[in-house]
Amino acid sequence: MIQVFDEVPNGIQQAPHDCRITAAGYQVALREVDLTVVRDKEALMMAFLSGLALTQSFGRNWDALYDVLTDPEQFSGRLAVVLYDYTHFKKKNAKLCAEMDGVLLDAQKAAAEEGRLLWLLAQERESAGR
Repeated sequence: MIQVFDEVPNGIQQAPHDCRITAAGYQVALREVDLTVVRDKEALMMAFLSGLALTQSFGRNWDALYDVLTDPEQFSGRLAVVLYDYTHFKKKNAKLCAEMDGVLLDAQKAAAEEGRLLWLLAQERESAGR
């Protein structure tokens, strides 16, 4: 079975089983963004603030999120962002999810151009192991 961290990040992919342990074994920093209770952009930005362990100075907008994910001072080398409850979020908030996906995928591409790896991983409630 091919391990997600063996491959170059490519879009939003399914998170591997035992994601935390697997990421640690591959020396990939892992941050979890819980989308379970997100209903609007403000709540989404707060989920990223919390999940990425950002300071209160985080701008809470799409440009600020992109900047954080592409800033080598924030995250260098290898980062995986786990989007917890992604499919449910996407069904309930299609427009907001499409905007988020665009920013995340642009950040993934920019990171790759700078020689850094940014995995975007979807993990659902029933397989989250919480």
